[in-house]
Amino acid sequence: MLRTRRKEAFTLVELMIVVTIVAILALVAIPFYSQNTIGAIMSEGVSGAGTLKTAERVYFSQNNAYGTLAQLEASNLIGATDLNGKYFQQANYAVTGGATFLITVTAGATAKAANGQTYIVDNTGAETGTWKTGQ
Repeated sequence: MLRTRRKEAFTLVELMIVVTIVAILALVAIPFYSQNTIGAIMSEGVSGAGTLKTAERVYFSQNNAYGTLAQLEASNLIGATDLNGKYFQQANYAVTGGATFLITVTAGATAKAANGQTYIVDNTGAETGTWKTGQ
């Protein structure tokens, strides 16, 4: 007596279930990935703001006032390319000085997913803007 052997394979229903599960996982993961991408990009801007905060403190100790970006450069506290990175250039930073300071970092087109996001920090360390650390 000959036995017929049945070929084993996945059925169409099993394949559709797997495709559905993968689609659901993608719908959950993509927004999470996008937010982490923005955070990674903005961390470069926050790092540049930290460089400027340090320069401001040194400038204040020497001049009893906070300086603008041009004054920090003129005092050799930051170089012309110290703030340049992959996503942020010196043009993305704005600094106001005087009795207090305000550092504004604006993500431009090179920041891709973070384009238009702003990070603002003042001399007290208060953060405002559309993006804050820890998001």
